Amino acid sequence: MKILIAYSSKTGNTRKVAEAIHAELPKAELIDVKNSPDPSSYDLIFLGCWIDKGTADAEAQKFIKKLDGKRIAIFSTLGAYPDSDHAIKSLENIATLLSSCTVVDRWICQGAIDPKLIAWMSELPGEHPHSPDDARRKRWKDAQSHPDKQDFENVRAWAAKVVV
Repeated sequence: MKILIAYSSKTGNTRKVAEAIHAELPKAELIDVKNSPDPSSYDLIFLGCWIDKGTADAEAQKFIKKLDGKRIAIFSTLGAYPDSDHAIKSLENIATLLSSCTVVDRWICQGAIDPKLIAWMSELPGEHPHSPDDARRKRWKDAQSHPDKQDFENVRAWAAKVVV
């Protein structure tokens, strides 16, 4: 089986997760979507992206438009908790973008948030829906250490299960 691990990463979180998958599946090709990989010859594509506004980031969405009839395993990183409604809905939104494909599985983990985004949100007025409160600040702090060793172990086990 010919496997592609294609990813988009802004801060390095999703790249690190893609590299962990590649460590588990060393015969797979690992390519940043910015390098415009041709998906046509692959039997299975691990598609990684970071979450932007509740869906795949723009670079990943450009690559998704090249996918038709492919078997896809989605993996992603986001600043929210991976079991949150936001994370679950984000994966659903990505799967919707892949409606012409077969999504074989999904995986998501928390990732450190771009410091520029935190700085921007910290300046928002209190009534803004994204202004910081204690829960948001805690989530930002929790996200700083992710993806971590356990996340990498989890994604490697997930990737091995996907290819069986």
